[in-house]
Amino acid sequence: MNTRIMLLVLFAVLAAGCTPSGKSPAAKHSQEGYTIQQRQIKMAAKETPQLAGGQESQVREPKPLSLAELRKKYRSHFLLQGPSDRKCISLTFDDVPDNHFTPQVLDVLNQYGVKATFFVVGNRAEKYPEIVQRMVNEGHVIGNHSYDHANLPKLSDESFRHQVTRTEDIVRGITGQQMRYIRPPYGNISEEQIKWLASQDMLIVNWNVDSLDWKGLTPEQIEANVMSHLTSGAIVLQHAAGGEGGDLSGTVKALPLIIEQLNQQGIKMVTLPELLSKPAYRQ
Repeated sequence: MNTRIMLLVLFAVLAAGCTPSGKSPAAKHSQEGYTIQQRQIKMAAKETPQLAGGQESQVREPKPLSLAELRKKYRSHFLLQGPSDRKCISLTFDDVPDNHFTPQVLDVLNQYGVKATFFVVGNRAEKYPEIVQRMVNEGHVIGNHSYDHANLPKLSDESFRHQVTRTEDIVRGITGQQMRYIRPPYGNISEEQIKWLASQDMLIVNWNVDSLDWKGLTPEQIEANVMSHLTSGAIVLQHAAGGEGGDLSGTVKALPLIIEQLNQQGIKMVTLPELLSKPAYRQ
């Protein structure tokens, strides 16, 4: 009886094509072949001269685009200057408002009848809403400059969007306007942030003429920095609000000198929407 059972079991194993280890001969052969192939690959890699510049997977790994590359790739949503076919430029002022330098800049602009674009920091707008309203009342255009001047590429997506939307809500609550233009603090922004802003119908506007007034320069130095680099369609960066340790006295004193020279040269000073021929605010 036992002999008969043993013969039946052996027959079943052979019929199933199994080895005593539970693997078919084909599977066992395949695994052995794979192991041999792996050894051959490792041996070939060891014996083959290495690539001096590194492996493709290392060298060609995608890296974040530089600001210059981003501007080139997203030229319809990331701007540095306006068209050069008209003798127009835009004066723009960042970091506003405060209750010292911003009113002085507004006084100078009002004296000469010049309209400018101001990029507003949300928490400063919260503190000085009457100055933001004055800008709009006097015909200037307001843009978004984040809530507290964060370095945007270092933020999470959620924090970045909060910087933008919170400032938007504050300014809309003061002026009733929905801002269209945004200038990232320090001019820094990432590709994903550009894509999101474009989806919100917002334009990123940096500059191509830098006054460097944030360095606390003299009026003469600021004037030279602006006038020596001006071309038609230029977007000029200045600041109209300080902060701890910030002295913009040179900006206030240089502004009449700059305006008078531009007037003498027949160069018109306009807001960004007029320079770019785009709407001032979103609907």
